[in-house]
Amino acid sequence: MWDFSVGRALGLMGQTLPFLLLRIAVYFGVAVAYVLMTGVGAGVGWGIGGFGDAGFQAGATFWGGLIGFGIVGAVMYFLREYILYIVKAGHIAVLVKLLDGEKMPEGRSQIAYAREEVTNRFAQASVLFGVDQLVKGVLRAITGLVRGIVTILPIPGAQQLVSILKAFLKIAVGFIDEVILAYAIRTGSTNAWGSARTGLVLYAQNYKPMLKNAAWLALIVYGLSFVIFLLMLAPAALAVYLIPGAWSAGGIVFALLFAWSVKAAILEPFAITCMMEVYFRTIEDQTPDPAWESKLEQLSGKFGKLKEKARAYGASTGDAGDGGLAQANQGAS
Repeated sequence: MWDFSVGRALGLMGQTLPFLLLRIAVYFGVAVAYVLMTGVGAGVGWGIGGFGDAGFQAGATFWGGLIGFGIVGAVMYFLREYILYIVKAGHIAVLVKLLDGEKMPEGRSQIAYAREEVTNRFAQASVLFGVDQLVKGVLRAITGLVRGIVTILPIPGAQQLVSILKAFLKIAVGFIDEVILAYAIRTGSTNAWGSARTGLVLYAQNYKPMLKNAAWLALIVYGLSFVIFLLMLAPAALAVYLIPGAWSAGGIVFALLFAWSVKAAILEPFAITCMMEVYFRTIEDQTPDPAWESKLEQLSGKFGKLKEKARAYGASTGDAGDGGLAQANQGAS
């Protein structure tokens, strides 16, 4: 089956309770903001629609709710890299230390420690966001290679299998990109580009166990998310009932939002913790395979861009950009 310990992951979640509470506040706050702004927009539309007939009022209510929903979506788009920087990367920094058996401060000081650690590795939110986007691009290339292998195998119904595999890998990769960021934090190198490059090569040469465990976690997380979605239909229906004009399309949307907030706040850090455990144990005592590095350069232009940024940073600071592999292995649990 899988190679991670569910019990250990849950224990680490408990040890990082301050960050879990922060994630809950952020992601549930986002979900509530969507509901409130949709309600406000629908209310304004309903009021404006009062100047016309019933059909005009219904249309104005719908468009008002949609505009309110869109405003929150636009704000979230601009805040996405700061949420990654402050919430996700900070939580990862604390989990890395705990996985390596190091003690962490409790309470609010845990968040302060994480912020300092992330700042040391990624001076600005834009740097972390840039690394994250390049990593995602390279991971898509690796999963594309896996799909290509399946395509050429003499398997009946291979095309249908590839379609299912493509959708599944897209979900599974979502649990891996932050593990590469965890590696960049764990190495202690200030050259985040170089650490991410090395972490990707190590991932690529171990893609089979990594994708296997990511697949199990995708089933667990999305299965639980679906159950949560069903449970959230009732409170979502109540929220829709309270919106002027009974914004009927909102019930499913709000239930999805509430389910997403639980997934992002609680289920995702669980999955990432499990993947970090598997990844760090798998790469222990390994060195990057030049053949895989060459293959990644051929597969993905984003990997070449990552190498260029690592070299440029190394030339300006004297950091070789090797990702601090030896140091990371010494701390492996």
